[in-house]
Amino acid sequence: MPLKIELKPFERLLIGGAAIRNGSRRSSFVIETVTKFLRESDIITEREADTACKRLYLTLTVLYLADDPSGPENLFVAQASEVMAMVPSMAPFIRDIHAQIEAGDFYRALKRGKDLVAYEASLAERLSKAQPDSPADET
Repeated sequence: MPLKIELKPFERLLIGGAAIRNGSRRSSFVIETVTKFLRESDIITEREADTACKRLYLTLTVLYLADDPSGPENLFVAQASEVMAMVPSMAPFIRDIHAQIEAGDFYRALKRGKDLVAYEASLAERLSKAQPDSPADET
């Protein structure tokens, strides 16, 4: 079944091994064959991967795009174990992601990884609100 994609002005899209950037106007096109693709909003770069869950998401991106997922899958397992040890409440997300990987549905695993990153951000926000302001330096 063909997939219609609409791109915002200057939005990036990865299709297979090609990176595409839209022009100055909104456009749409149809992908008629089965291929791996990612919208710019689903991509985290190495520079942006500044938390444990974002690094895990980056690994999921590599796993999704890889021709041979065995290497990235091993890295995912190691990273996921560390994340669960640090924050056990993330285990349901990681179990869901692992189940999708086991089923070979790497795109759904990636989507669940995005949920994990959002959960991590919400925990960080709650933690920052819960910590009292540090006392001002007295002179």
